[in-house]
Amino acid sequence: MSALNLKKGSTSHSAYNLRPTFSDTVERHTLAVLVENEPGVLARVIGLFSGRGYNIDSLTVAEVDHTGHLSRVTIVTSGTPQIIEQIKAQLGRIISVREVHDLTVEGASVERELAMLKVTGTGEKRVEALRLADIFRANVVDSTLESFVFEITGAPDKIDAFADLMRPLGLAEIARTGVAALSRGD
Repeated sequence: MSALNLKKGSTSHSAYNLRPTFSDTVERHTLAVLVENEPGVLARVIGLFSGRGYNIDSLTVAEVDHTGHLSRVTIVTSGTPQIIEQIKAQLGRIISVREVHDLTVEGASVERELAMLKVTGTGEKRVEALRLADIFRANVVDSTLESFVFEITGAPDKIDAFADLMRPLGLAEIARTGVAALSRGD
């Protein structure tokens, strides 16, 4: 078999291009899916992932248009570029899905998450937990003689870093909302 001779102005993306274009690199993508707010829609979206063995790293859902009965589902998932494209195509085929946007590919976006962390401890550990909370701009939303409950918002990496620092100080419990994301600009 001879090599393909491509002339100037032609493209390598052809039906006759036999060179492999698949990538094995696993990428993290944030998908924003606008769906009709009706019973069973979330089950169908989740079923698409579980039925094909795809993992959901984060999932948030909320109604965004009360009059139009629309909800926004924000999904963070990982996979090869081919798997991500397949997920987007299959989401678009679900009848109740209005729009599918890959915020990772479409340009700059803002991701935030809310977490609450319960830290137990006494003495110097309590003081250190308060110092770290101040550095990370976490708020104390509950306090007893034995524990604090901190509220922190930010990028998922920031919350992971805060939780890692709180573990040796007595992190007892953590609750996270999942990622909420919007594209930047127009």
